Amino acid sequence: MNYLSQSWLIDRRHALRALGTCISLPFLECMVPLRAADEQTATPRRSVFIYLANGVHSLNYQIITPGKDYEFSRSLKPLEKHRQVITPISGLHHPGALSHHHNCISVWLTGGKLGPSDRNTISVDQKMAEITAKHTRYPSMEIALTGDSLGWTADGVRLPAMRRCSEIFASLFEGPKGGTAAQRRALRRKGSVLDANLAEVRRLEQAMGSADKGRMEQYLTSVREAEIRTRRADAWLDTPLPSVSDADRQRTNRDVAATMAGDYFRTVYDLIVLAFQTDLTRVATFSLGGEGDAFAIPEIGITESRHQLSHHGGDVGYMEKLTKYDTFAIEQFSYFLTRLAETKDLNGKPLLGSTMALFGSGMSYGHSHGNANLPLVLAGGSDLGLKHGSHLDFNQGHFKGYQLDKPGEHYGLCSRPANSDAHMSNLLLLMARQMGVETDKFGDSNKVIGV
Repeated sequence: MNYLSQSWLIDRRHALRALGTCISLPFLECMVPLRAADEQTATPRRSVFIYLANGVHSLNYQIITPGKDYEFSRSLKPLEKHRQVITPISGLHHPGALSHHHNCISVWLTGGKLGPSDRNTISVDQKMAEITAKHTRYPSMEIALTGDSLGWTADGVRLPAMRRCSEIFASLFEGPKGGTAAQRRALRRKGSVLDANLAEVRRLEQAMGSADKGRMEQYLTSVREAEIRTRRADAWLDTPLPSVSDADRQRTNRDVAATMAGDYFRTVYDLIVLAFQTDLTRVATFSLGGEGDAFAIPEIGITESRHQLSHHGGDVGYMEKLTKYDTFAIEQFSYFLTRLAETKDLNGKPLLGSTMALFGSGMSYGHSHGNANLPLVLAGGSDLGLKHGSHLDFNQGHFKGYQLDKPGEHYGLCSRPANSDAHMSNLLLLMARQMGVETDKFGDSNKVIGV
């Protein structure tokens, strides 16, 4: 198999003839030439999503002035040097989160509704990956320090997450164990198993009722997605991996103890920068910990878990530590923006200009699981049409004003949206469009917002 000759490409009509009329194949990525010249953009479009579990200490996080003349809050102070390339956002919510830990993180990038009988929908990062995957070795990166990833497939299946920094580096920049030939044999064995599964399913369908056929169609969607990933991995085996400088290798190819959170966060951010710079992928997600198990940071004197601090019950000591934790996480995000700004893109411009970075949480006030007035910061993407420098506040005109001196009143704002039409999916729709996704709706969006 030769990447340059692209002899692996599949003709769709030929595939349909070979499989018979009983299978209606979608237009698969493996039918499109990799890095198709007529679709390759001069400046790749990229997006990354960073999740902070359990909300924030909202009294010390909230910016109270809308527009350009806002003052940074105590927790957001580390981002002040990035004022011209960020947009703090207030007032958005996810109606489908249903005030529960696992639902908040699960619907953060999907905008879905997760009741007892509901199935999640595709996350926006994977919707973007449908557009960008034809140009990159990997459709997306999913990283989580603890807990699950933020990414969901079109079939409502959560994608697995990578954790160890050395594991992430090896997956990006090291060849397959056993060599290319062994990897290709393994991939083709997997492809044979998928083909056999499809044949068996078609035999079973003749005896199925309508309910079973619906469930089987969901299964077939998963099989098709696995088939696409397998064929893409096979197709890229003959393409050389990008070279990595000694400095970048030293910075990113190491195991960092989870107890040294700063080192871990910065190493993951460096890995994402390196993956974007070498165009291995254009979409990434990073969860800083799950809602129920977000870790402690003993290096700054925090031995309690974030979950424990967020359920503070009014304890002043815990609230102060939660603010310290918030500020620490935002300091690491500031480091990430600095790295994107100082790293050159393919066109010689800063990588930050072609990269949208969304930092935030699916919860605002962790003690009551409040999921309105979500803490969100959108950064970068100026080359994609985003204009920053203002506090975008969707609470304005729908409430009496911020009352940080009355915690009970403010916490109410974090639990009940002041503006019921201000869905976070409207922001996800904007980002999807800026990435080239042609759609008028995403999740429970009701309009697209402007930044």
